[in-house]
This record gives sequence, C-alpha cells and structure tokens, in this order.
Amino acid sequence: MFPVPTQVFLTRGVGVHKQPLTAFEYALRDADIEQQNLVTVSSILPPRCRLITREQGVPTLAPGEITFCVMARTETNEPGRRIAASIGLARPKDPSVYGYISEHHGFGMTETEAGDYAEDLAASMLASTLGIEFDPDAAWNERKKLYETTDLIVDTLSFTAAATGADDGRWTCAVAAAVFRFSPVEAGE
Repeated sequence: MFPVPTQVFLTRGVGVHKQPLTAFEYALRDADIEQQNLVTVSSILPPRCRLITREQGVPTLAPGEITFCVMARTETNEPGRRIAASIGLARPKDPSVYGYISEHHGFGMTETEAGDYAEDLAASMLASTLGIEFDPDAAWNERKKLYETTDLIVDTLSFTAAATGADDGRWTCAVAAAVFRFSPVEAGE
C-alpha cells in the first residue's frame, strides 16, 4: 500500500521536435519532470495535501523515481493549431475533506480559456461532492461566485501550458501536471 501524498506542486512545459515522443520529452524537460518515471493517477487531492511551489517540489525529486501525477497532455503537428494542457485544482475549506484535480487537453483554446475550463471542472466535481447545488449550464463566473459564498470551498486555481503548432510541421507538445510528493508534513502545517 502506498502512503497518501502530503504535498503537491503544479508544473507545465512545451516542447517541439520532428518526432512526437521527443517533443513530449522536451515538454517534460521544460516542466522539470523529465527524469521521473511518471505514473498518471486520477483526480483526487488527498485531505491535508499541501500545495507547494514548483521551486520547492522539483528539488525533492530523484532521477528514476516512480512519481505519481495528474497529467494533461496534448500535441499537434498542424502548423498554427492552438493546443493547451491544463490542470485545475479545487480545495475544500475543511482540510480533512478531499479535493479535486482535473486535467483538460484542448485544441483551439487560449491559455485563459483552457485554464478556466479545467478550474471549472475541478470546482464542479468538488461542489457536487460537498452537496452544493448549482446550475451546470450557468457561466463559470456565476458558479465561481456561488462556490465562494458557500464557505465550503477555500479556493480554485488552474495551471496551463498553451502553444501553437510549429510553422514547419514539427510536433508541438504541451503538458501540465500536478505532481504528488510524500514528504512528511512538519508539526503545525
């Protein structure tokens, strides 16, 4: 049995190369997680899992380590095609309750549009778990205001890698990831 992650950090990257796998590798390098054996997991943010910065998280990684993450990945070799990979995060106010992480892989969206979409996905999943009634057809900004007034959700955010397909037809890859860490949480945190 694996321990429950105690920390998570968000990262993103973009890579371009004539081979799609190498473009993916370059995107992982840009995100600073290329030396990991990445295992993608689903969308639960564990209770009491603390959000840390990329600058705090990356130094805790060891080359070759099995590293769990929620990852969004998208790629294209179509010149000028917009791509975006986005992670959304929604944390409940009560730290003993789990939150949600969403991943979105999109085409034709701007960085802001993809980020809002991923954030909306995570917040909607958390809201439904917490029993917050909402209109799923309402605009994201309307639902976000509702979530803020319930006092059950502490915050939502997104982290997005967006790019445009290379003009020469090389593969362009965008990745965004929520990377879990198992460092012990110090007293008082």
